[in-house]
Amino acid sequence: QVQLVESGGGLVQPGGSLRLSCAASGLIFGINDMGWYRQAPGKQRDWVATITNGGRTNYADSVKGRFTISRDNAKNTVYLQMNSLKPEDTAVYYCNANVRVALYQYREVWGQGTLVTVSS
Repeated sequence: QVQLVESGGGLVQPGGSLRLSCAASGLIFGINDMGWYRQAPGKQRDWVATITNGGRTNYADSVKGRFTISRDNAKNTVYLQMNSLKPEDTAVYYCNANVRVALYQYREVWGQGTLVTVSS
């Protein structure tokens, strides 16, 4: 019932920037942690960043200092600001959220993914 929809991906040159958005919709009672993951062709899905309900953030070493995760609880949306992009950042980026969907039920929800390509 609850859906996450990513947007903002595309083609960017090395050193450039993109901002990804992920909006949750449906019957939502609340959202705990939200995060971003990425998967390059032929590789496993890797964790990128997490933000808690209270705004505490954590980042993978590979993106620390370059990416910033944030959220707007009023809009049920999480963002990923990506700066100083490198070719190795090329991947499909997925958002993830732990969503309260009923009085006694939480559900882990994934978005469909958005492709980020970093190339000259």
